Amino acid sequence: MDAAQIIFIVTAAVVVASALMVVTTRNLVHAALWLIAALFGVAVVFVLLEASFLAVVQVVVYIGAIAIMFIFAVMLTRKDMRDQGPQVNPSWPAALVLSVLSFVGLGLLLNGFTNKDHLPGLLPPNLDPLVALGNVLVSPNAFVLPFEVASVLLVAALVGAVYLARNKK
Repeated sequence: MDAAQIIFIVTAAVVVASALMVVTTRNLVHAALWLIAALFGVAVVFVLLEASFLAVVQVVVYIGAIAIMFIFAVMLTRKDMRDQGPQVNPSWPAALVLSVLSFVGLGLLLNGFTNKDHLPGLLPPNLDPLVALGNVLVSPNAFVLPFEVASVLLVAALVGAVYLARNKK
């Protein structure tokens, strides 16, 4: 086992443990901090896969923007940071079965997938993948609309949190 495999195993364990802490902790601010730890672990996995652009995007967008906005929204809207309600949803067995079935289905799907079957026709051999990604992200026929909708949704959530947090005098 080489160093990259050991780092991957440790990082995967940290990501799984952090994700479990996100959904099991009772304090919302602590859950947000565990979410940041899990997202940082995913960025480390991107670095191990030599996808440096995705690692930087993971840190800047997810950790730097969304997680921090979540922390601000929680701090602005919650007077009591500890949730007093029941922590277990009564339909958790159905969610567990659905999660296991989804995991098994994805495993079976990925088991039959090979890179050489699908990759040759995607990109011309002389095109840089980052250039292709940039073109797809800003192309009106591709992903520009979902990005704009997500940005409007995030701004609306932040404005709503500020509105709920202000004092009514």
